[in-house]
Amino acid sequence: MTEIAVSQTYSFEFFPPKTPEGIEKLRNTRRQLAQFKPEFFSVTFGAGGTTQDGTLATVLEIQSEGFDAAPHLSCIGATRANVATLLKTYREHGIRRIVALRGDIPSGMVEFGEFRYANELVEFIRAEHGDWFHIEVAAYPEYHPQARSAQDDLANFVRKAKAGADSAMTQYFFNPDAYFAFVDEVRARGVEIPIVPGIMPINNFSQLARFSDACGAEIPRWLRLKLQGYGDDSASIKALGLDVITDLCRKLLDGGAPGLHFYTLNAAGNVSTIWQRLGL
Repeated sequence: MTEIAVSQTYSFEFFPPKTPEGIEKLRNTRRQLAQFKPEFFSVTFGAGGTTQDGTLATVLEIQSEGFDAAPHLSCIGATRANVATLLKTYREHGIRRIVALRGDIPSGMVEFGEFRYANELVEFIRAEHGDWFHIEVAAYPEYHPQARSAQDDLANFVRKAKAGADSAMTQYFFNPDAYFAFVDEVRARGVEIPIVPGIMPINNFSQLARFSDACGAEIPRWLRLKLQGYGDDSASIKALGLDVITDLCRKLLDGGAPGLHFYTLNAAGNVSTIWQRLGL
């Protein structure tokens, strides 16, 4: 099983809000989560860079509040010149952490751009900026939905790590054995970077099912049936979700996971409750 982590990293992920109401909601969420003193807040980047301006604005606001912010940077559909300009902007603002991703392919896109895979983006960042940026990459314990095979997906991750990634954050999952097996597999291939589990709180079953179908995260049959059985009983869905995710986090941390990365969906409630239950 995974080695016991000496130090643990906790982080929270946001998406760039698109309305004044969304901006204010995220500010309130950040204030609530800031009390937990996370290592950093990360901010997503839309397919094909569609939220690029929002990502930058959100990252700079977080940084102005005294917290480390890590913008996501996806390379599909991007040119080297575009990426170079964005990296230069982040560096000029003192940003030291980047989440480097291939990114989703927007509907109808024919040309991939000048990067096809995340390892090429990692190599480019290292070539342009040396060790200035701490580079995070993505990991898929249950394998990327577009991977041709489990072995191909493991090889893809190893390439990203060896291209110069400092650490990784996983897609969310509900089976801790999938995470520990993935870590053991990549350790056997010579990858030693920290791999932090991604955690998705459960608040809305239809939303969770939609996300999971898209990203390949398996909802265990027993959990899916229980959540479905509650219908519109949101209180019961939330209560079960808190129990399930708290238990998952405990198993991961007890098994040696080097921290947790929470997909907050710009809301603090469930994350705060889980954090307090864990006694972090």
